[in-house]
Amino acid sequence: MAAADSAKTGDPGALVPPTIPPPHRRTRGVLGTELRRGVGPWSAGAVVVVCWVTMYGKSPQWMGRWTETTGLLRVMLLICGPLAVAVGCWQGGRERRRATGDLLASLPRAPLRRTLLAVAPAAVWPPAGYLLAAAGCALATWPYTGGGRPFLSQTAADAVAMAALGVLGFVAGRLIRWRLAAPLLAAVTYIGLGIPAYADSPARWLGPAYQHWYFWDRPVWWFGPASMVWTAGLAGAALLAYAARRRTSALLPLTAACAAAVVLTQTGDGLWRPDPAAARLVCDDGTPRVCVTAVDRKLLPSVSAALADLNAKLRGVPGAPVRWIDGPRAPGPGEWQLPSPFRLSERGEIPDPAYYANWAVGYLFSQDCSGTDFDTPAARRAAAVNDAVRQWLAPHPDTNIPLPGSEVHLRRLSAMDRAESRAYLTLYMAADLCRADQVPVP
Repeated sequence: MAAADSAKTGDPGALVPPTIPPPHRRTRGVLGTELRRGVGPWSAGAVVVVCWVTMYGKSPQWMGRWTETTGLLRVMLLICGPLAVAVGCWQGGRERRRATGDLLASLPRAPLRRTLLAVAPAAVWPPAGYLLAAAGCALATWPYTGGGRPFLSQTAADAVAMAALGVLGFVAGRLIRWRLAAPLLAAVTYIGLGIPAYADSPARWLGPAYQHWYFWDRPVWWFGPASMVWTAGLAGAALLAYAARRRTSALLPLTAACAAAVVLTQTGDGLWRPDPAAARLVCDDGTPRVCVTAVDRKLLPSVSAALADLNAKLRGVPGAPVRWIDGPRAPGPGEWQLPSPFRLSERGEIPDPAYYANWAVGYLFSQDCSGTDFDTPAARRAAAVNDAVRQWLAPHPDTNIPLPGSEVHLRRLSAMDRAESRAYLTLYMAADLCRADQVPVP
């Protein structure tokens, strides 16, 4: 009573009971401490550095197409996924290394709650670093892409897969009492993530690092969410089976993961479908016309400039292309397939236009000559003529080593006037290039 009266009168010597914060505030404080300390923040930085360094080295392969950017970011899981597993495993063995397991078990907090707080750094930081790296790659792609949109659901599914790998590594770290478990699990994870790339079964779509290779496709809208359910369900089932009081509660996420796996494997290649807007042709006004797909339309000026001299030599020649096209559709009458401009581009430009034009000539005169004997004098002469024609139409010094006799034919072609060269090209394009006796000599 005296203490209470003193407290009311403002006596400085009064005994005031301590203020206990609500449970949710204590949890937020512990969670913030867990996220700020340990290997979590360092793992996010490592993921960002690894992704950016690797992606920078492969920038010509992805910068300019959202499909390629998303696909190569998925391949980054081959490196970042094992890192997430190793971080989770190390985080899971932290209490055993510090010998604080018995102390933490004496706290009034439930085991599942303690486990969720402990696993938070492994489940949050690696995917956060991955999302930051993906955002940087998206900003680098944006100025050079000609169409389409980023596949955000795929990137989100990759981040969820990273979190799931961190959780699985954490559970393994709690169960395996071995300091070398983290690097060993990382090696096993790398192998496991790489196996789907060499598999030919629908189960390969369950691999979070499996890359789709088609340029004019888009994923179905539910592909990303189903992948999230698959990976998150496995991780949630493992975590509940380890830490929940009722281990049967792990059956719910496990059932959801199995259902998502069935849907993904049954759909198979149908998870990606043709995108007519991406494959739509965009053409210039030249003769012959040059057409690229909408996703590469920013490359059209560079492609047209690269083929300008070649088109000038082919203009008016019977049998020459009326239109160069790129894309998934088969060429029609008067159309000829272009080599993929994206494969020879760099930051929205074609750095070696002469090489691209020489490659286009190779497409123009390519034929299936299987079964032909190339070790006869007539065949060697025809090969020299073919080499000279290709170098005359689109000269490039580094395409191949000149064949014996081709330089003589090239000098004759270069000495022809406009009418003579057109007459010769008419004969050449009408010939069966697989038959050496039909190849006209300049």
